[in-house]
Amino acid sequence: MRLSIVLLFLAFGVAAMVILPSGKDELINGVSLVNPPREITPDQMGEVKRLNAGWVAVIPYAFSRSGEPGVSFDHQQQWWGERTKGSCRLIEYAKSNNLKVMLKPHVWVRGEGWTGDFNLATEEEWKKWESDFSAYILNYASVADSLNVEMLCIGTEYRTPAKERPEFWRGMIKDIRKVYSGKITYASNWDNYENITWWDAVDYIGVDAYFPLADGAHPTIAEIEQGWQVIKTNLSTFSASWDKPILFTEYGFQSANGAAGRHWELDKSSENVNEQLQADAYEATYRALMKESWFAGGFLWKWHFNTLSGGRWRGTEWTPQNKPAEEVIARWYGKNH
Repeated sequence: MRLSIVLLFLAFGVAAMVILPSGKDELINGVSLVNPPREITPDQMGEVKRLNAGWVAVIPYAFSRSGEPGVSFDHQQQWWGERTKGSCRLIEYAKSNNLKVMLKPHVWVRGEGWTGDFNLATEEEWKKWESDFSAYILNYASVADSLNVEMLCIGTEYRTPAKERPEFWRGMIKDIRKVYSGKITYASNWDNYENITWWDAVDYIGVDAYFPLADGAHPTIAEIEQGWQVIKTNLSTFSASWDKPILFTEYGFQSANGAAGRHWELDKSSENVNEQLQADAYEATYRALMKESWFAGGFLWKWHFNTLSGGRWRGTEWTPQNKPAEEVIARWYGKNH
């Protein structure tokens, strides 16, 4: 009798395994690091794990000037963590803490800040930019391969070149795959991912997911979650059209009134601090997205090193450190780690 029961149980177990949807990879529970000005210790890197994070994004910077084609990096005046040597050390510290890594080279455009408005006037200038930018990315592709980095992000939030120069990106990706064997993504801005025509060449559709979700100084969790409904339907359809999972290469909320809406318009004064809204926005986001089959996870923005006890980075900063949002993130990341 016992044997029959065991056999019946096993039969149902096998059947269950057959009828379940195809296995979804473990969600990427990531944190974007602020590569520090001075060297840190492996223990400081380990503090990220209090969020139950399994991944970190290491972000070395390069620099361009508005309207000029050059891309330069590894300047001595750069912060320690923003140069190749420091980034390598951060990767090693992450590995020593059993954290997986996305290496995410990021260009800062002097005169504009973000790369979204970057544009050039002539084909000659674009060829110069492509040469310089490729050298920058291929430098970090070699780093990523030598240090067994799990993922490489090959650019962030470029509008014009990402849309209008697809063959450049395809060619660069082919060159990257000659020296790097890990996963590849690209970080498109939340309002530009649909304009990119070369998602088939990468492993993840990357979205910096700062979608406006709800108006008002402090919308409710339910209102913010509702704000995701149309967005996640669109993302699901887009993912299916390319047969690629979507990774939030950046996402997050400031601790300020209105942070669930148009974040670039926020008042960042001390009078506008709202730490509870930041926590509520994370809660609503996880409720809306964590079970979606197209959703690969993401890297919250952002984590500082060398913080002071009690919360140096409080205010309206993006970081959840020492704020109510930290507990929300740790709880949800813990469920999926």
